[in-house]
Amino acid sequence: MKFDKFKIIFTFAVLGVLDTAYLTWEHFTNTVPPCSNNIFIDCGKVLNSQYSVVFGIPLALIGLVHYSLLFVVALFVLRSQKRIFKYIILIQSLVGFLASIYLMYLQLIVIGSICLYCTASALISFTLFYLIWSYYSEERKRLSVITINLTYKYVVKKILFLIDPELVHNSITYLGNRFGKSALIKNTAEFILKHKSDSLTQKIEGINFENPIGLAAGFDYEARLTQLLPSLDFGFMTVGTITNMPYEGNPRPRLGRLPKSMSLMVNKGFKSTGAPNLSKNLKNLNFKIPVGISIGRTNSPKLINQKDSIQDIVRTFETFENFGVKNSYYELNISCPNLIHGDVTFYPSKNLDNLLNEIDKLKIKKPIFVKMPIEKSNKEVLAMLKVISRHCPKGVIFGNLQKDRNDPALVKEEVEKFNVGNFSGKPTYRRSNELIRIAYKHYKDRFTIIGCGGVFSGSDAWEKITLGASLVQLITGLIFEGPQLVAQINFELSDILKKEGFKNISEAVGVDNR
Repeated sequence: MKFDKFKIIFTFAVLGVLDTAYLTWEHFTNTVPPCSNNIFIDCGKVLNSQYSVVFGIPLALIGLVHYSLLFVVALFVLRSQKRIFKYIILIQSLVGFLASIYLMYLQLIVIGSICLYCTASALISFTLFYLIWSYYSEERKRLSVITINLTYKYVVKKILFLIDPELVHNSITYLGNRFGKSALIKNTAEFILKHKSDSLTQKIEGINFENPIGLAAGFDYEARLTQLLPSLDFGFMTVGTITNMPYEGNPRPRLGRLPKSMSLMVNKGFKSTGAPNLSKNLKNLNFKIPVGISIGRTNSPKLINQKDSIQDIVRTFETFENFGVKNSYYELNISCPNLIHGDVTFYPSKNLDNLLNEIDKLKIKKPIFVKMPIEKSNKEVLAMLKVISRHCPKGVIFGNLQKDRNDPALVKEEVEKFNVGNFSGKPTYRRSNELIRIAYKHYKDRFTIIGCGGVFSGSDAWEKITLGASLVQLITGLIFEGPQLVAQINFELSDILKKEGFKNISEAVGVDNR
């Protein structure tokens, strides 16, 4: 089958060589090839026009060089396993495609006549573009990832990082909501980025995941991106955190950037339009990937004790259950460090037990994952896990923001710019991994573990997986690396699995922690 594909490509490349070689010979012998002349076709008019030469070089000769090089590169692709040659042939076929569009524009619009031989060359170029971009879909997507990454890193990010981060965030989610309603945009993004591999698929807690990389709670707290993110190769996503009552967010600043620390200052404090509003927005939507609802207590001065806070959380669960939203799972966020109203905590075993007792009574069939803190000691975390293991949650997520402003991953000068908030990204990475290791060691048969914090690459995700995480979430990596990051990570994970000899990602879960 591989050689059959190449025979077709070689055939069209040879046709291109013959066609442009003939036109080149005609140019240098100053003759016009046999051509039917009428109102639409006039080879002489086209070939003798000023547009047939660029900087003194005949276009026919340029075409001859193009097809000859394409033929040679195709030979390298056939004989070599190096991906670079596939990238080259993809780029070259794209250049030929775009050049042929321009040449057809010149003939049809500018000159007003067409040359049959020139048009034949364009059709050959169009066909080669289609064949090559169809045959090498994986390399095409990898090349797209590289291109978007470089464009974002050296152009887009430099511009975005000059603008207020909350304004950028709101604009992106607004545009994401609009783009999610456009089949053209979604299909284009999927064509460019989406990586499908059986090696990355898993069934966890009864839910089918196409790949293990998802969006963490905290980014899409208004649930605007559920229709777009599947096209960007996300395997799952969590919306929220959503609270029972609306909350406009903590006083500004609510977001800040720490570029050297590869971190964000986060101080939203469960900003939310409220469960009733968001459940109405979501109830009629279908989801292409598993979508989770993150639920936390309302950041309100009205909730002054634990009992009221528990009932507030319970009402949010009830709201989504009653509206019949088609989410696949829930997250229970007990670890947000930015709640400024109500001195209520669920970290002590008794408090956590009381909360989970009430959630047990709801008899929710969808799996619940508890979002855990990372600033607590190993002993405290194990005590919390022991309590959770007696209740309905199916898994835990490690973890939330970094509260330690003296963490070695944080650059002191950057931290000093912010008097409020806590920190995401790389400063959470080390502690998140430590807690994944501990949880897997003690509760691998009880909990599904989701790793979250400091994921900027496939190797970052791989480390969490090999320590015991079945799934991995991210946010900050997207901000620093670009919208192609999830696809990039999935490609890298596929490569690592192949290199390490695993057939499926599930085989790698916890391999470095046994």
